[in-house]
Amino acid sequence: MIVVKVTYSVHDDYVHTNKKMIESFLKDFRKLDGTQLLYTILQGGESNTFVHISQYKNKEIQDQLLRIPSFVLFQEQRDKNLAVEPKIEFMNFIGSSNDPF
Repeated sequence: MIVVKVTYSVHDDYVHTNKKMIESFLKDFRKLDGTQLLYTILQGGESNTFVHISQYKNKEIQDQLLRIPSFVLFQEQRDKNLAVEPKIEFMNFIGSSNDPF
């Protein structure tokens, strides 16, 4: 399993647009085989900081997801509106209350 955590902050005036862009790519993600991935986005209260936690069963599904046009567009637009550079962490899965895959 591949687990990646990305934390970033956008400019305050971009928060609403960032949420709309997230909604757009999540619609496309939901069309994929949900037994192969789990993608979760969190916002720090009412702040401009977002955390994306992605869990992939394998590299193939990760590669497929990273090529989806709405996600590529999200990343391009987010990068133009960053207040703080993304922190990318590769995590080790230990366990959960439910079996993810």
